[in-house]
Formats: sequence, structure tokens, C-alpha cells
Amino acid sequence: MISVDEARKLIRENLSPLGAEICSIEDAADRILAKPTAALLNQPPFAASAMDGYAVRFEDARGTGAKLNVTGLSAAGERFDGAVGAGCAVRIYTGAPVPDGADHVIIQEHVKRDGDVITITEAQKAPRHIRPAGIDFKEGEALLTPGTRLNGPALALAAAANHARVSVRRRPRIALIANGDELTAPGGAPAPDQIISSIPYGLTPMIAHWGGVADFLGIAPDDPAAISEIAQRGFDYDLIVPIGGASVGDKDYMRGVFQDFGFSSIFEKVSVKPGKPAWFGAVKDTHIIGLPGNPASAMVTAMLFVRPAIEALLGVRDSANVFTAPLATPLAANGPRESYLRARLLHDHQHRQSVAPHGNQDSSLMSVFAKSDVLVRRLANAQAAREGDRVECLVI
Repeated sequence: MISVDEARKLIRENLSPLGAEICSIEDAADRILAKPTAALLNQPPFAASAMDGYAVRFEDARGTGAKLNVTGLSAAGERFDGAVGAGCAVRIYTGAPVPDGADHVIIQEHVKRDGDVITITEAQKAPRHIRPAGIDFKEGEALLTPGTRLNGPALALAAAANHARVSVRRRPRIALIANGDELTAPGGAPAPDQIISSIPYGLTPMIAHWGGVADFLGIAPDDPAAISEIAQRGFDYDLIVPIGGASVGDKDYMRGVFQDFGFSSIFEKVSVKPGKPAWFGAVKDTHIIGLPGNPASAMVTAMLFVRPAIEALLGVRDSANVFTAPLATPLAANGPRESYLRARLLHDHQHRQSVAPHGNQDSSLMSVFAKSDVLVRRLANAQAAREGDRVECLVI
């Protein structure tokens, strides 16, 4: 068995970023940038006023009581077509172009206006309130690098730099396959020995959140021919994620079916709890990450292994939200496998945060998973932890 860190490293080393496609910025939210984005213009494209007031020559406006003649108006989108001469001022609004000749904006609270004459009521100490052209960025300046997730600020920056379209990574397409005679789809009447197939419906939105697109190809019974038929359809995808059939029972056919297709194994077991039977390999150019059939095991191993696979296909670094928090309750010493405990985040009346692992960590319990905010990571052979000890938490 290999460690969790070794498994994640092998996944990232064996998967390469997908190709790029052009996307309008209206449709680019949360996409991953594929090519560098540089400014196509200066921002602002002209010297602009930072305040509402009057554009003047500073040398005319130093002293209290000085009077200046208002000769025009500069507004956002409609500049003053002229220059500011000696003893003159131009009424100006925030964001408007500063007229030629002006090197200072007096804020409107520092003057008294009577018709077309203003009187300075407060001494001006230095030229101020003008944003130079290109103060935000200049034409040709690199703004966004490949691997950037296009969130709101990043998209606003691209738009301000005059980009209507951006080059983004193609979203990885993930094929989900459930396996087991005992499984049936939700909404029907399960037979006495059947259970509802739930894992694909939990993984689909998680995969979407990580940047992929999941298709559930269906439930394969414990029959090699049936598994093979569904698996064959999965080779049109970037990644196949079989769920179940990963252990060593007499009816665990999943890995054997992929071996018939020429499967090359990269790892077969991981020293993790829950999720030991997780496996990874490839058939030609299509990679496969096999997950255990127990619901919590599948969800935990998806977070640990499917997420970094999607990130590798998108060309991004590990973006998992990891932090530390104090324990609300003590924990016993851990065993030889790295463990991930489903846990709740607690907040006291002073808004101090702590984390409380659930008492029952059975890998079949989805109700516990649904009530959890984080996974608490416990390293192999970790010593007992006391209340208040800080532990590493992975956001679900």
C-alpha cells in the first residue's frame, strides 16, 4: 500500500492538462485560464479625476481666497474640449478626463461658487486627486496567468483590459459507473435485498464544483459482460470513475474487466481509512480511478483522489480548502492508516471555532457525512489528541 500523499503525487504526475477552447467572458465564470492574458489598453486610458470638484493649475490654487473663472465642464464620457488656462477652472466629475493644463483637482467642498466664479476656501497643500493614465495597468502588461480560476475579480480585470473572449481549459468529462447486484436507482421499490445507489448523485455536484462535468453511465450488475459494456462507453471520456467492485471478493469484477481492456496499474491500494481499496491506472490514454463502494469511503476518496485528478487535467495546483482548528473533544490514538474523520464545525458565543468529529465513523453512513462540514485528517499512528489540540481540517 502507498500513502495518500504518494497516491496524489502519482495522479498528478500521470495526468496532463487538457486542450484549450475560446469562451466569452459571459460564460467564463469559474473556468480555468489556459493562456496568459495581457492588457489591450491602458487603464485608465487617460488621466482621470478621483473626486468631484474643479480641475485647475495648482499654482493658481494654493492660497485661501483665490478666485478662478469656471470655463467648462468635464464629465465621465464627455471630456472638456480645451485646456485650463491661468486663473481658470473646469468643473469635473469623478472618473472624467482631466483637461490639458490641469495638474490638480480641488474637491468641491473646498470652494464656494458664485455663478462662474469659484473662491478657494481651504488652502491646497499639494497637487492631488488625479489618477494618472495607466495607473491600474498599461497596454501589454501581463495581468492573468494560466491556471487562474476566473472568479469575479479576475473576470472584471479581463473585461477592463478589453477582452471579450478568453482561452480556457476544456472541462474534464468524467464517466461514473456504479457496480453491484444490490444496487437500484432511487425512486423505485427496492427488492428485499437491494439498496439505493446514492454515490453518483453525490459525486456529480462535487465534480462540477471542482471544474469537471460528470455523466452517470448507469449501474452495472456483478457480471463481467455487463460491466464491460458500460466500461466501453467510458473510453470516450477523460476519466472513468468506477464505484464499487474494487475489493477482493468473488464478485468484485470491476478491475478485472479493465484488465481485459489492457489496463496498466499505477497503484492498487492506499493506506487510508476509509478508502483502502481505491485504485488508479490507465487503458491507453484514458485514466481510471476506482473508488470503494461504501458511500463515505467513496466520497472521501473522491475528495482525496478525483479532485486532484480534475485539477491536473485543468492545469491548476491543489486548491483544496485546508485549515487547522482546535478539537472540541479528545481523540484516541490513530492506527497504521491515515484517517479522515467526518466532523462538524462549532462556534461559541464569542465566535471561536472548534471541530467535533462524529462518534460513529462507519464508512457506510451517509447521514453522518451529510451533517459534516469538514474531514479531520489524522496521520498514521498519530498520538491521542486532547481537547483544544489543533488538527488539520479539509472542507467538504
